Amino acid sequence: MTHTKDIMHSGVECVGEHDTLQTAARRMRELGVGAMPICGDDDRLHGIITDRDIVVKCVADGKDPTDVTAAELAQGKPFYIDSEADVRDALTLMEEHQIRRLPVVENHRLVGMISEADVARNLPENAVGHFVEAISKQQARSG
Repeated sequence: MTHTKDIMHSGVECVGEHDTLQTAARRMRELGVGAMPICGDDDRLHGIITDRDIVVKCVADGKDPTDVTAAELAQGKPFYIDSEADVRDALTLMEEHQIRRLPVVENHRLVGMISEADVARNLPENAVGHFVEAISKQQARSG
């Protein structure tokens, strides 16, 4: 069995819940990523923010990204998976909820992230093909 910790990338940085969207966007640019976990003052995962969230839920609505905080965009309970979970469970969770990035936790602390790229690099071609097809079908139906 392959565990999520075996394919995740570690060293994930969080944006603070009180950080502005401008700060989050700059940090994403510096790190070359399109999404970042939002961590609270309690050092726990509170959500994920994407570059698309910033554009669609802030800029497109005429809001100022220097005034809106990451916490204001964090909606609902974030999906995550334990570091000891089977990779198949992670893929199922990602497919069912149409998510392309899945935080990995250990002892309730963020330890990594699984992205589509991690899936592509670490799983057999047929598993990657199934995953991409499932995510694409769901996104096409919802779009």
